[in-house]
Amino acid sequence: MTDHASGSERPGRIPAVEDRWLLVAVAGLLSFVAMLDMNIVNVALADISEGLHTTAATAQWAVLGYQLPVIALLLPVGRWLDGVGLRPALLAATGGFTLCSALAAASPWAAWLIAARIGQGACGAVLFVLMPVLAMRAVRPQVRSRAMSVPATLGPLGAVTGPAVGGLLLDQLGWRSVFLVKIPFCLLALAVAWKAMPRDSRLRPPDRRSLADMALVATGVTVLLLSLTLASDASAWLLLALAAVPPLWWWLRGPGGRPVAGVLREARLLRAHGAVLALAAGFAAMHYVVALHLQRDDGVSATTTGLTVLAFPLGMALAGPLGGRLADRYGPRSVAVAGAMLTSVGLLLLIPLGDTWSPPDVAWRLALAGIGMGLTGGPTQTLVMGAAPPDRAATVGSAVQLARSLGFTLGPALATATWALAGADGGVRASLTLAAVAACLAVPLLALPGRRPTPTPIPEKTTDAATTAPH
Repeated sequence: MTDHASGSERPGRIPAVEDRWLLVAVAGLLSFVAMLDMNIVNVALADISEGLHTTAATAQWAVLGYQLPVIALLLPVGRWLDGVGLRPALLAATGGFTLCSALAAASPWAAWLIAARIGQGACGAVLFVLMPVLAMRAVRPQVRSRAMSVPATLGPLGAVTGPAVGGLLLDQLGWRSVFLVKIPFCLLALAVAWKAMPRDSRLRPPDRRSLADMALVATGVTVLLLSLTLASDASAWLLLALAAVPPLWWWLRGPGGRPVAGVLREARLLRAHGAVLALAAGFAAMHYVVALHLQRDDGVSATTTGLTVLAFPLGMALAGPLGGRLADRYGPRSVAVAGAMLTSVGLLLLIPLGDTWSPPDVAWRLALAGIGMGLTGGPTQTLVMGAAPPDRAATVGSAVQLARSLGFTLGPALATATWALAGADGGVRASLTLAAVAACLAVPLLALPGRRPTPTPIPEKTTDAATTAPH
């Protein structure tokens, strides 16, 4: 790796002569915090409603106000970040996220809280896109999978542990603490990034074209997510998804969408993105069905249910670092396929359990599926980011995050619909079958190699790991 003067660097490059694992740790920490915020507020909605003297429906926007901008802005933010400096973007997004967290905790009324959460979601979208790029560019290609496994493992762990962490904080410190708990970690990340990241180009605001693209994509994705969210109460809301087609089509056919489509048209990228979506949908559907069935149908306490489903993130946490090491040694594709197979087996083994479940029987199956997810996370990220053109890394990273986020949203919605169609007797088995089939789809999507992408000419020597990605 060659060190360059900052004036000769392209935006986002990290000149270094050694692996910067401290920056990888920052990427993992911020991934965990950003994903933690997707679910940690769910358990506090009743207390928020009571504390701010508002309705339950209004309090729900404390969750939607964060989730919707995160998912809706991912693709346009990725396009924008490909042309700006990595350091100022990270500092601005982390600082904005911290400030909005403090504002949310200090909310005197509901409108204030919703506005703070929307701002937090916009900053979260930037963090989601930046973290895999930061991890990839902070190390040599030889250890890239090891680095990518850090945010790829800690991010989903944040989503899974959010309700448990939120419940503990709610019982001990009240609902405002679920917004305050992230601030010390964000401040730590800010301090490390400020000191360890080299200075690069300035942070340019989005131009008029980028803002128009953001408006189109945000409108389409928001309408789509709202239809999926509301469909859990009435399936007729799925028709609302048709209204998402026009703005997304206009964006895809315009100057903002065409470059994104061009990058993702590569067979290896499309299949890997499909695998990410399928695994996320399978995991989310399983998590929803298992927790609901244990508590509502089997009469298991909330504490026992929480400990049972905790087996999945524990397995994932243990296997994540191992997956990165194995991928660096044997190649990311084989490890990603093996992990997807283990996840599929774990979910398939849940189907024949019958109507009466024993928490230990469920727990070891979830642990097996979690080990598989841990093995596949980092290697899959390496496959996708390694195939990305050097000047489109943030665009491809944003597409990966969008696929994962849509999977997390689609999983419970599809499980709810399947449960309703199958009826009370076969609903659990049918929903678990859906989750297992989704995970199984990821295996061939990862196993079949796509076309080798057309080489992208590189005008200057760079330390960007994506330029030397093994295929």
